[in-house]
Amino acid sequence: MNLLELIKTAAAEAVAAADPVSVIFGSVTSVTPIEINIDQRLSLTTEFLILSESVQEMTVDISGTNYVIRKGLQAGDTVILLRVQGGQQYVVLDRVVVT
Repeated sequence: MNLLELIKTAAAEAVAAADPVSVIFGSVTSVTPIEINIDQRLSLTTEFLILSESVQEMTVDISGTNYVIRKGLQAGDTVILLRVQGGQQYVVLDRVVVT
């Protein structure tokens, strides 16, 4: 193995060891307070979750009437999570639509 190959291998192993972000699927089990299960072995609660705008309810008031533009998370929703380096925080990126 030449020096270039050795450096490439070391760099790839360093990135894999750092594991900066992992993509994970989860299932919403509770909305208030929010709780998401991953692989039915890990339950994430509010303090571990960062919610993106796309999973939060959005309403607009037009002439005194409230309209729901986007529903928030519901129990049973499948979501895409990004595990932030270190595994202490998870970004709830979006809902998954199963067809």
